[in-house]
Amino acid sequence: MESNKKCGRRPKELHQKRRYQINIKLMTDEFYDLKSKANNAALPVNDYIRGCIKQSIVIQRLTPEINELIRKLCGMANNLNQIAKRANQAGYNNIRNEYLFMAEQIDELLNFIKYDCENSNRKQL
Repeated sequence: MESNKKCGRRPKELHQKRRYQINIKLMTDEFYDLKSKANNAALPVNDYIRGCIKQSIVIQRLTPEINELIRKLCGMANNLNQIAKRANQAGYNNIRNEYLFMAEQIDELLNFIKYDCENSNRKQL
């Protein structure tokens, strides 16, 4: 009496099964924000969260090298402020070369940071 007829839904392939579960605790306002956003999207909360995961873009935190460059930039900005103070006290002509040198260094550092951040974000996408 054994039948070869298969009834019902076909079994899912291994890559289609949802095998992982994540438990997360939310505060009351976070929970209701999530529910309202899911309702506005006309989706169940689980599907809304899955959509958020697929559509989100993660931007890398700054690397230690970039943080060091930013610290150097802050120091250079402080030096530039001191130069501006001396320029106001002694006259601009005496301090002009020092100011131009420091401004050029700051421009180079800003361009380096911008280039490095753009390249690291492209690698992630």
